[in-house]
Amino acid sequence: MAGWFYTLIPSVAVVLGAAVALWRQPTPVIAAAIQHFAAGVVFAAAAGELLPDIKHRQSVWAVILGGVAGILLMLLIKRLGEKAKGTLGLVIMVAVDIFIDGLVLGIGFAAGAKQGFLLTVALTIEVLFLGLSLTGELSESIRQPTKVLSIIAGLAVLLPIGAAVGIPVSHLPNFWIAAFFSFGLIALLYLVTEELLVEAHSAPEKPWVTSLFFVGFLLILLLDEVAS
Repeated sequence: MAGWFYTLIPSVAVVLGAAVALWRQPTPVIAAAIQHFAAGVVFAAAAGELLPDIKHRQSVWAVILGGVAGILLMLLIKRLGEKAKGTLGLVIMVAVDIFIDGLVLGIGFAAGAKQGFLLTVALTIEVLFLGLSLTGELSESIRQPTKVLSIIAGLAVLLPIGAAVGIPVSHLPNFWIAAFFSFGLIALLYLVTEELLVEAHSAPEKPWVTSLFFVGFLLILLLDEVAS
């Protein structure tokens, strides 16, 4: 459970992002730049850390089970997000998102210390932006900054809780470990393709903004080499 303490880093990042947004909301271009960078980091962490471990375990049915479960859950969350209305609905959807991020992070530490560390870096950047964006949306209906910050701090606690659920995966039989890794891979790829990049492309496109996806990708590759 030593790796669990690293999960506190992205939790702090959520609150930090909220505090920065309360002070000054980022422009659409800056927000898109952060999203591209975060997408590249998360994509590299998913492909470079979870995928090789899944292939190494050579369990086809486990991959199918975990992958299908991940796809169905992500689609369900997307459907619920489309139906969620008002501040309460937004908070509930973000709470589910953060818990799943924590679960994936815990699964990463189940794969190994290096995998957990690199996923911590990736998800810290992702949830930092989440704190930024959520603060802007909550501030439209909640005029008290301290209340907004308190809500986001409460949501941030779900990340280490999710990780605590995911870390014990390492003690399961090989089949279930492979299934959980497949689930984590799908969840991360969904985060990149259906959330970060979709929102990032809603802002005006600039070459330097787009290039940050690849900068983030290369950053994880370099960290992987250094950590090896």
